Amino acid sequence: MTPRPLNLIPIDRADDPRVADYLNIRDAQLANGFSPAGPRYMAEGELVVETMLRAARPAESVLLLPSRLETMGSLLAQHLAPEAPVYIASQSVMDAIVGIHLHRGVLALGMRWPLPPLPEVLRDATSLLVLEDLTNHDNMGGLFRTAAALGGQRPAIILSPRCCDPLYRKSLRVSIGHALHVPYTIATDWPHSLDAIAAAGFATIAMTPAGSVDLREIAATRPARPAIVLGTEGRGLSGDAMSRCTHRARIAMHNNVDSLNVVVAGAIALHALV
Repeated sequence: MTPRPLNLIPIDRADDPRVADYLNIRDAQLANGFSPAGPRYMAEGELVVETMLRAARPAESVLLLPSRLETMGSLLAQHLAPEAPVYIASQSVMDAIVGIHLHRGVLALGMRWPLPPLPEVLRDATSLLVLEDLTNHDNMGGLFRTAAALGGQRPAIILSPRCCDPLYRKSLRVSIGHALHVPYTIATDWPHSLDAIAAAGFATIAMTPAGSVDLREIAATRPARPAIVLGTEGRGLSGDAMSRCTHRARIAMHNNVDSLNVVVAGAIALHALV
């Protein structure tokens, strides 16, 4: 793509109406469509915004420090629409706009997209992480990064309805933007959706220490399309979810350690099965 001139707009005060969409905005406001433009998300940090642009998720606007323009100018010129504003603000003005000093010098607003239906995700995926009631944003972001790294050719993620939002700012930051290109959807008919996942040809594998076999035994059978089902770190998977899975697997541990962080468990399972 031929680089185009950027629509650069200097901002010298936090109450400039042109950056009102960035002013102390919370994730819930963005997701609920507080703006007439509709539901959106905010990407922060150079790596996340770069992933956003390369994943063909159009940026509505960008807000950044002058120093970030030097490092990201070429990328922005290649991927931004000509009319998309690129707001330039000093560190003090940007901190006053955002309200917190966690933006790492670059922010971008993007439009949310309609989530694909479950059958479409199942048709195209070669491996799945299936997450039940995962509400920790760090873990959500970590699992998207893990799926991208270890999930094989076409990983995807299925969320139960009570999972947290992968596009919340913290989740997106921890995922380093991979939630913008790893396909995902919400299984609204939970836990019955596990039956549909199995019917689509996936081996549904509940990760649990209770009544399970060593993960290596299942890995030895080389399931063609593994769907690794993970629950919350406290309660674990619900009985209803486990009863609908075709396998139950545990990770062998020593020194009386009975569990692992869900991101670590997901990574080990993907590495063993994909």
